[in-house]
Amino acid sequence: MESPQRIDGTAITIVFDALAGAPPSLLHVGGKLPDDEDLHALRLAVRPKRHGSQPDVPDLATIWPQLGRGYLGLPAMALRRGMAALPSNLVLGSGARIADRSAHIELEDLVAGVRVLVDWRIGAGDVIRASATIINAGDTPLAIDRLVSIALPLPGWATYATRFHGHWAGEMHQDTTPIPHGRSGGESRGGRPGFGGANWLIAHNGGFSADHGRAVALHLAWSGDHETVIERDADGAILQMGARYDPGEIILAPGARFTTPDAVLAIVDGGRKEVRRALHTHVRSDVLIGRANWAPRRVHLNSWEALAFDMNEASLMRLASDAAAIGIERFIVDDGWFTGRRDDTTSLGDWTPDSRLFPNGLTPLIDHVTALGMDFGLWVEPEMVSPDSDLYRAHPDWCLHRPGVDRPTQRHQLVLDLAKPEVSDHLFGVLDGLLSVHRIAYLKWDHNRELFPNDGAGHNQTLALYALIDRLRAAHRNVEIESCASGGGRIDCGMLSRCHRVWPSDNNDAIERLRINRAWSLFLPPEVMGNHVGPSPNPITGRMLPMDFRAKVALFGHMGVEADPAAMSDADRATLAAHIACYKQYRDLLHNGTLYEIAFDDAGLFGTLIERDGKALALVARADMATDYNAGPVRFPGLQADRRYIVTFPLAGPKPPNGVAGQLLSGRLLRDTGLVLPLSRPATAWLVAFDQEDEPA
Repeated sequence: MESPQRIDGTAITIVFDALAGAPPSLLHVGGKLPDDEDLHALRLAVRPKRHGSQPDVPDLATIWPQLGRGYLGLPAMALRRGMAALPSNLVLGSGARIADRSAHIELEDLVAGVRVLVDWRIGAGDVIRASATIINAGDTPLAIDRLVSIALPLPGWATYATRFHGHWAGEMHQDTTPIPHGRSGGESRGGRPGFGGANWLIAHNGGFSADHGRAVALHLAWSGDHETVIERDADGAILQMGARYDPGEIILAPGARFTTPDAVLAIVDGGRKEVRRALHTHVRSDVLIGRANWAPRRVHLNSWEALAFDMNEASLMRLASDAAAIGIERFIVDDGWFTGRRDDTTSLGDWTPDSRLFPNGLTPLIDHVTALGMDFGLWVEPEMVSPDSDLYRAHPDWCLHRPGVDRPTQRHQLVLDLAKPEVSDHLFGVLDGLLSVHRIAYLKWDHNRELFPNDGAGHNQTLALYALIDRLRAAHRNVEIESCASGGGRIDCGMLSRCHRVWPSDNNDAIERLRINRAWSLFLPPEVMGNHVGPSPNPITGRMLPMDFRAKVALFGHMGVEADPAAMSDADRATLAAHIACYKQYRDLLHNGTLYEIAFDDAGLFGTLIERDGKALALVARADMATDYNAGPVRFPGLQADRRYIVTFPLAGPKPPNGVAGQLLSGRLLRDTGLVLPLSRPATAWLVAFDQEDEPA
């Protein structure tokens, strides 16, 4: 690779350059260059020049940084043979293939006995999947203490970072700050990505907004622990992302190889709008299995907030009947259905229907649900075991533990060691038995505990989880799976490549969900995000919100209900049923359209518009009291300026918010000038529908 080489997507170009056999650096990461661009001239134009206090031959930040030739930053890998750290001097091998939409770059150090293969592949939405493979070319075992999936020297314009942090029931808080000098980042150590959000990140220029600015958005498609590092010095910034490994966790025998999980990378110009476009396209096209053939997303009712552990066959049948009466299409029995489970202190692992609750098993309940026109779903938490359970008493050695010391619990439970073949085989047998005997269309797969003590078990645990789900899906191809982990504790493209939706948060408070869903929607399309109408007052926040507001917020996602219709007033039940009918009317648009953020200067306002084939539906909602009586006009992005739209207000009742209902307005007016809506009171929400006329304005 003596001259610069490029790979191209539809609208992006990446140009690699290598001098003196070192790992390649990046000359260009951004918009599509002309096909005949002179890459030698590009090298002269943009390659940094040597400055004072540098090695005579500067070792610039590359796509695989390493120590030993004057680079003083964090290396992309840390290796050992025995107890001694293994230094390496990787140089470009002879097998580099860089062309079209992919780059395969071979690096080698024959003295250290190490080869590294770096792969970047451009897929749908111009999203890049990057990974690295390391090969032990020596004659003794090779320990990997650190190995990233991607090392990305950031473009000079990427001086800010938007990061995410959170906690249970308060996921995805968003912070935007200048990238500081020194080292910053985040990691997880609980065996799952966790609530810290460090596996989702956007590096961007100053002034980055809803539809302006350049950005690099990154994600690690991995359901175990991760590490993200941004390191900035006088020469610029480099971002590294990869799985986190404990020392001794990954040891390669001579000749063996190890491949990292993929890092997902989107390079955009056009603000948050383009981040969404790229990543939603990627998830729909390259992550979700069979997405093009999915059936419409059925409206759920989950039994948890309605009954919790106070369930039996009669109460569930009653709840199912009430659910069907308001238009529910899938009835899900949550925690509490299996033997001995009266509270959260017992029985995880004993996945058989409790005969005291279901004297004839689950079949009568399932028959009742299906006779009502709904399909049936079931909650499970297969990775966990209660110390008070038949499974634990029979196999106390099946959980992760340290011999001879106590076994600390979280939520009164321990973690099963899925890497033991006998454990995974047992779990497959139990779940396969449930799905084979019963008409179960849906599993809500929960994960309510951090992984401790893991002692180097995290990587194998994640691979074993993948293998278990893959095995189950192969045996039951029509069963949908939801990934939940105390809400948003394990949301990543590794799980999404095996599941049909995720649970963004255990918090169903509609005001909290406006913020949580807005952050998740930067990366995930709405059809994979469960979004439920919860009870009022909300069991987590205590907030009381009107049904109209709760239901409108729940429309923009995979809609469901987590409340008891019998506990609602007649008016609330009618309101909820009307919104469920509205969701069914618009769900093809909501789940296949392009999502736009409606931007406001007022932090108390939230807005989303989804457009497809000349139709659009928008949600505009206020979370708090307005500062002024009269809110400014709401401007609607995503509409074509040279078209006219009939404007309506679904579910607005007999009094639409202004006199424009049914009027024909130009896309330019709606986009640039907007509509005035009554938005002064908190917990106010409006749906606005746009239907394009046939001819241009």
